[in-house]
Amino acid sequence: MAAPQFDAVVVGAGFGGMGAAIQLKELGLNNIAILEREDDLGGTWHVNRYPGLAVDIASVTYSYSFEPNPYWSRLFAPGRELKRYAEHVADKYDLRRHMRFGKVVEGARWDEESGFWVVNVAGEGSISARYLLTATGFLSQPHSPDIPGIDTFAGKIIHTTAWDDSYDLTDRKAAIIGTGATAVQLIPEVAKKVSALTVYQRTPIWVVPKVDTPIPGPVQKLFARVPTAQKAARLVNTGLLETMMVSAVLHYKQAKALNSGAAVLAAAHLRAQVRDPETRRKLTPHYSFGCKRPTFSNEYYPTFNKKHVHLETNSITRIEADGIVTADGHKTEIDTLILATGFNLWDVNFPAIEIIGREGRNLGKWWRDNRFQAYEGLAVPQFPNFLTLSSPYSYSGLSYFTTIETQMKHMKRLFGEMRSRKSEFFEVTENANADFLDRMTEKLGDSVFYAGSCEGSRSYYFNQHGEAAILRPTSTINAYREAGSFPLEDYVYA
Repeated sequence: MAAPQFDAVVVGAGFGGMGAAIQLKELGLNNIAILEREDDLGGTWHVNRYPGLAVDIASVTYSYSFEPNPYWSRLFAPGRELKRYAEHVADKYDLRRHMRFGKVVEGARWDEESGFWVVNVAGEGSISARYLLTATGFLSQPHSPDIPGIDTFAGKIIHTTAWDDSYDLTDRKAAIIGTGATAVQLIPEVAKKVSALTVYQRTPIWVVPKVDTPIPGPVQKLFARVPTAQKAARLVNTGLLETMMVSAVLHYKQAKALNSGAAVLAAAHLRAQVRDPETRRKLTPHYSFGCKRPTFSNEYYPTFNKKHVHLETNSITRIEADGIVTADGHKTEIDTLILATGFNLWDVNFPAIEIIGREGRNLGKWWRDNRFQAYEGLAVPQFPNFLTLSSPYSYSGLSYFTTIETQMKHMKRLFGEMRSRKSEFFEVTENANADFLDRMTEKLGDSVFYAGSCEGSRSYYFNQHGEAAILRPTSTINAYREAGSFPLEDYVYA
């Protein structure tokens, strides 16, 4: 039997894909291809360049634990530093030589006869690999609203994932559609430049104070000279996040007081920062804290005190060449339309490309016709030698790096077992997958998604089946422990 062209193909050159590639190389699989549709590495930190872009998890936690960066400029680093960090990781772990940019993967199918994955690349035909790993991210498919008349708008339209740095916002009459985490960062920056800004909100977001300060040079030097000091800072921050946020959301039944306390903190933050009672009312969420991902900001709320900033909560009826018309008949004239409308998770993501496994099983169709599921957030029955890194029930904790490193540990155990068995094939069993799904479903019953009040939250956590199938409803410690101790017999090997 002929050998495949590659040991493994990794789809995506963001932090998830790079983590997977680092682990594959550590396992001795060096003949890998990392296919990336963009023109450079970094994933979301390459694509997103909008003003105000920064991490919303403290930088000491939002990074690989095995590759700390002692030189973050702030507790919450700006996006450009994350991009530089990604470049540093790629260089240090010799990943660039495996990366192929501008490669749009159209799909992949398991070839039963050869026992390889055949990966189709737009304009280039197909390549083959023994293993396929998709690291396309949770937020990789931008959503553009289908608003009547949007194609007739005569001004400038910018989506936050395709920011135009050459466009001058000075003295523009702008509108921003959306008030999610991206908009919370963007709105204060846009308001500083434009002459008029209207923010169109469907659903308010919970916002808590952001304890963000520069990291002094002496502290950076300490982190560089004494790595354990930075590890301690990471441990403290992770513990706080786990206690205050993860427990309050995923263990809502057991930690209602924490959830209520977080909501009280956010409400007090709003009262202290917004003067107008009517504006405060509009900005107040009417769903439980955590139904939508909350965010941190000290600048978002005060922006609505400015005379040239208006919060609009009436629904949009249509867009005309020179403005936006709302349901009450009012028209706001604008020359710039900014779309902070987020991403499409459940229609065109999960998976982001067509993947066909054994017996012609289409992963996307199977998920949508049945339930979204993946054993330990990684493997799916009838998809041999395949790991889906951005998958149902995989996101652990609040920092994506917790998820990445948990998956790397799972890979190490799985591929180590294959090596000891001298096997080249793995596939999770139906029973193991079903048991994991049942366990996750049962545990989610304690979460705010089911035990709280999420009606009206319009949260991307919920799929079309009404299931909150992104987050793993366990502690990060549990997820990491299971990645190194899952029953090896949950897979079949050949």
